[in-house]
Amino acid sequence: MAADVVGYSALMERDEEATYAKFERLKRELIEPSLARHEGRLIKTTGDGAHAEFASPLAAMRCAVEIQDHLATAGGPLRLRVGLNLGDVIVGPDGDLYGDGINIAVRLEGIADPGGILISEKVYSEVEGKLDVGFEDRGEQRLKNISKPVRAYAVRAGTHSGLTERLTASPPILGKPSIVVLPFQNMSGDAEQEYFADGMVEEIITALSRFRSLFVIARNSSFTYKGKAVDIKQVGRELGVRYVLEGSVRKAAGKVRIIGQLIDATTGVHLWADRFEGDLSDIFTLQDRMTESVVSAIEPKVFQTEIDLAARRPNSLSAYDLCLRAIPHLYSFTRGGSAEALRLVSRALEIDPRYGFAATLAGSCHIQNVTQGWAADPKSEFAEGLRLLQLVLSIDGNDHLALSMLGYAAAWSGDFDTAREMVDRAIASNPNAAFAWSTRGWTYQVAGNPKEAIRSFERAVLLSPFDPLLFVTFTEMGVAFIGLGRFDEAVAAAKRALSQNQIFMPSYCCLTTALAHLGREAEARDAAARLLELKPDFRISEWVTRRGPRTHQMFIDGLRKAGLPE
Repeated sequence: MAADVVGYSALMERDEEATYAKFERLKRELIEPSLARHEGRLIKTTGDGAHAEFASPLAAMRCAVEIQDHLATAGGPLRLRVGLNLGDVIVGPDGDLYGDGINIAVRLEGIADPGGILISEKVYSEVEGKLDVGFEDRGEQRLKNISKPVRAYAVRAGTHSGLTERLTASPPILGKPSIVVLPFQNMSGDAEQEYFADGMVEEIITALSRFRSLFVIARNSSFTYKGKAVDIKQVGRELGVRYVLEGSVRKAAGKVRIIGQLIDATTGVHLWADRFEGDLSDIFTLQDRMTESVVSAIEPKVFQTEIDLAARRPNSLSAYDLCLRAIPHLYSFTRGGSAEALRLVSRALEIDPRYGFAATLAGSCHIQNVTQGWAADPKSEFAEGLRLLQLVLSIDGNDHLALSMLGYAAAWSGDFDTAREMVDRAIASNPNAAFAWSTRGWTYQVAGNPKEAIRSFERAVLLSPFDPLLFVTFTEMGVAFIGLGRFDEAVAAAKRALSQNQIFMPSYCCLTTALAHLGREAEARDAAARLLELKPDFRISEWVTRRGPRTHQMFIDGLRKAGLPE
């Protein structure tokens, strides 16, 4: 029997220490005990696999099925390919086995399905009809360094078959979605434009890599597919990734057209596709702009797809899935939503106390509870939020989400120097993150710089025009417009926010104030009435406290003009 870990190189690239530890635990807790139960002997372990021998093919089959069934049921990040062969071997002085008997097992393992078992015809003839498993004839296989073709059969066991298929639909993920950007095809017929297509891909890989929520396959691995006709599902299996971005570049009449498409490698389903065009006169500026457009579409699409997938895995208790399920609750901006989000991410932190993603979300929940007035003990809850966010930075000092939230918290508490430092560090860490730009806008707004705030908000909208949190961005943009006396623009921003979310109370505050300053009294009263429907106990003084120490007077005056209670 030969077995190895699917996508081991990619897993090691993501997290070398964790992957090594998981494989050592897999050998110690599963492979070795299973070998002992079925009278197998571990010959040797390789960096990512193991070779074993058995007294009979039937014992080897039972062991292989037991191991694969256990891995499928556990649903962990590691999957194995297993190959079985029956044949003569030579025992070396070191106890290792040599010859075609072992070589064929190794070659069969190399072409087995992820989570699957592939056996030679010799093994098949010995075990067929003796176990409750089915087989799929894969025909004759040409194996490397084996002179004659070998007929192979894939094992299809009762639960094993279904679980293997399920695993095949879920590449190994270590707490984050994984993506590879394949080399774009140069469709222009101009070999000199090859550098532009390659440069575009390299820029996209670099930009996506800044997102700590994504694992991106390095350029050296993705470019091994350059110039080859590829099967997307096979690429996913070989690299252990869920998502594949591919595209093409065409130059004609002084213009360049980029076509990109994002594909789920496990199903082959197209998740997103778009076309980008521009003048060739400034090719590098065009490259930057197109890279930004592709990245700003890909990251939120991948993230939303991951959230949807987590919702369809009702029995999963992984820390990653728990975090994904928490996000919609956190983004609901309700007391109950925040409580549910905190419950879920607290469970994630019980599983992994140093999981940065979970700690960021937990810290955000605590900060939101304080700033929204939901905390029973604001001082201790605020301190807990800061502790969790600082924990994230101790793990990864460039985490743009944690930096953004620390900036937000510092601005809310009036420490504007620290706030600006944090949000500017977040932008430097990931200039493609819409959330970081939006948080920077809020920070600069409350720090008394509405012009810089508006610039940041506009950047956030440009980067993520379909972001589900745009209602927050447009509301805060409207507040900044009010600070500059640009009331018509504030009304437009507030209405754009309300078109996305009609129950977000701060949007009505913004709209009420802007309309009151414009003298549109009836409309201002209508907006104020809707605000009071959502929050009957609304008081201007409470609003000022919640907004922070530098809520500008013009905003407060507008609320008063509309007749809202002090």
